[in-house]
Amino acid sequence: MSLLLAIESSCDETAAAVIDRNLNVRSSIVASQVALHERYGGVVPEIASRAHVENILPVIDEALREANATLADLAAVAVMTEPGLVGSLLIGLTAAKTLAWTLELPLIAVNHIEAHIYACRMVGGASVFPAVGLVVSGGHSNLYNCASTTELELVGSTIDDAAGEAFDKVAQILGLPYPGGPFVQECAESGDAAAIKFPRTFLRDERLAFSFSGLKTAVLYAVQGNPGSRKPVPKMTEQRRHDIAAGFQEAVVDVLVGKCEQALERFGRDSLCVGGGVAANARLRARLQEMSDRRGSRLVIAPMQLCTDNAAMAAMAWEHLDAGRIAALDLDVRPGLVRLNPNRR
Repeated sequence: MSLLLAIESSCDETAAAVIDRNLNVRSSIVASQVALHERYGGVVPEIASRAHVENILPVIDEALREANATLADLAAVAVMTEPGLVGSLLIGLTAAKTLAWTLELPLIAVNHIEAHIYACRMVGGASVFPAVGLVVSGGHSNLYNCASTTELELVGSTIDDAAGEAFDKVAQILGLPYPGGPFVQECAESGDAAAIKFPRTFLRDERLAFSFSGLKTAVLYAVQGNPGSRKPVPKMTEQRRHDIAAGFQEAVVDVLVGKCEQALERFGRDSLCVGGGVAANARLRARLQEMSDRRGSRLVIAPMQLCTDNAAMAAMAWEHLDAGRIAALDLDVRPGLVRLNPNRR
């Protein structure tokens, strides 16, 4: 048996998966930390790291057990090494290094963001490439020009808040639970997206860049009033809450869809691959499908279980292994975010 053990601990999910050579996911185990961070309205790095220490071995053990596999069945160990929280990444990397060294197996480093796009390959096949790739999550809103499954050029990113961050912050403003994405979507379903006009930064700009900080502030002003203004703040009824959520969500979706279409045109691609936690948003999925149908483009969105953080999407390690891209045991993490100069054309 030739199996890959993949480990993911980049933020607040401890995950492990076992994947075979045909990209069949034999098991995918995720230990969520949502309950630990909910009271803070966001991820607390120190709490996340401690939870990873507690969860990493039980999660790996459960992944092997569910896959009906043993350590002797492994051909390689893959681990997400970038980007993410430094303490969290180090927990997963230490576990992966230890296994690779003791079992004398190849160690494969995987970029967490690129893996989100590879999740589309897992369901759509290699023919989805070349493509434009969009990764939209709590910490990232990135566009890629993808020549192949492992040749990804970052061509656009956010200059401030990512879309997922904006969803979480707007949820706080509206008094909705954490994590914000699902609750804002639910709230928006009963709202009128046209009732309140929110900004769509860079939508008409030729730059492939995102900015959601101003949109978040506009929501804050819609709820609390604009500082210095003498206009009375409308009463926060349930319908107004729904309208604000719907208007905010539509503004985010407009920008994401618009920039994807702009990238498809710029690079002459006929396929669009979309991954990341925000890709689970039903309105975004529907609007991307409408745009793709109108253009005659192929749209591949990662399935729900591969949108949020998981280890199964590290199956791209098989391609790194075949190409001889094996990491040394002095491998280190790269926690920093990669963002382009927003003035890039």
